[in-house]
Amino acid sequence: MDNSTYFTTVILTGYIDIGDIKYLCFVVLILLFAAIIVANLFIIGIIYKEKSLHEPMYVFLCSLCANQLCGSFALFPFVLGNMLRSKTPEVPLTVCHAQIFALYSYAQVEFCNLAMMSYDRYVAICHPLEYHRIMSPARTMTLIALGWSLEIMILSFSFSVNVQLKLCGNVLDKVWCDQYMLVKLACSDTTPNNIIGITGIPLAIGPPLLIIFFSYAKILRVCLKFTRQKAKKSLYTCSLHLITLLNFTVGCSFELIHSRFGKLPIPAVVRVILSLYFLVCPPLINPIMYGVSLTNIKKALKKCIGV
Repeated sequence: MDNSTYFTTVILTGYIDIGDIKYLCFVVLILLFAAIIVANLFIIGIIYKEKSLHEPMYVFLCSLCANQLCGSFALFPFVLGNMLRSKTPEVPLTVCHAQIFALYSYAQVEFCNLAMMSYDRYVAICHPLEYHRIMSPARTMTLIALGWSLEIMILSFSFSVNVQLKLCGNVLDKVWCDQYMLVKLACSDTTPNNIIGITGIPLAIGPPLLIIFFSYAKILRVCLKFTRQKAKKSLYTCSLHLITLLNFTVGCSFELIHSRFGKLPIPAVVRVILSLYFLVCPPLINPIMYGVSLTNIKKALKKCIGV
């Protein structure tokens, strides 16, 4: 194919025609976006201002909220800008690549944040007397910096290979740009890209998942030796993290199955909602859930407002 015939734009057919309801959906998405920004900035601001919250558990929570803000800013302006168009959205390939990098970074760093939070709970429950030595401020910040850097480096390698592909097709049945579906539109043989993708996923989320499984295996083993009341209290401190982990993992699993194995036999509207789940619900639910459930954050809020 001649260079002049390669596609440089991508058509997103996931924006189905829902008539005037799209204006209601537009308002709902703006409100969700605003709520996500306020909720996550609130958690970050409270933890930054209140010195009693300068503990590893809350610093990792800050990292989680910061990443969720990054993911939200990579999604919402893009979707909102395309929703009210009179025709099917067509976006430049460079914009699509930029969104792919931002959204995949969000997903990979999120698993890394969840791994660090699980490790923090493991140290707190299994090694309480050594907690402050093991989870020192310097080590906490090092873990966060390493986690973000390594995940972005792993993604950058596969991304740098995929971004060089020339497209012989340009239609994606999505409301946001998906890397795997974009690779399938390439003119050349994509076997090397697929191999890199298959190896990249385990490298990106494998170590975080192993840390999570290791941490909870150790926590469960220790809790079995505790009294019933102490075990219940210890497991309760892990409950918020487990809810966060399951919520995000279920959303990612649906998206992975949908992109890898084609359309699922469900209505188009439901498919669009589910494809947005891991990008919308965790950033909204997590800061609210932690803010409402963690006593120290509630105390810090009351102190800030003078109650």
